[in-house]
Amino acid sequence: MKIVNSLKTLKKRDKNCRVVRRRGRVFVINKANPRFKARQG
Repeated sequence: MKIVNSLKTLKKRDKNCRVVRRRGRVFVINKANPRFKARQG
């Protein structure tokens, strides 16, 4: 999992990426390709 400043760029890398808020943090998750996981905050 990457920890990044901008999740918008990671969201564009794959069409299955979703931005999700959990416990005050913002995550990018991708069920089809878990390689694209990322966290912000």
